[in-house]
Amino acid sequence: MRLSATLAGFILLAASTAFAGAPKTYQVTGPILEVKDDTVVVQKGKEKWEIAKDKDTKSTGDLKVGSKATVTYTMKAASIDVKGDAKTAKKK
Repeated sequence: MRLSATLAGFILLAASTAFAGAPKTYQVTGPILEVKDDTVVVQKGKEKWEIAKDKDTKSTGDLKVGSKATVTYTMKAASIDVKGDAKTAKKK
């Protein structure tokens, strides 16, 4: 009994750790305005959302202008440029 409880605890810990590092996903839904090899442009309200895509992007249906689509995406930093050192907190 203790062995199965311990094993279940390890499985839950491993599962929570595996999902903890996954980036948050977002969605935008609207009509497709433009489709290129590396981007798709979707209208959301008055805004145009240009989202990058590549050979690994999964797609169902025919991506064509005028079709309504829901795009699921993650935010990923292309570069990070740090300016100077962070100010250290003063000790009391």
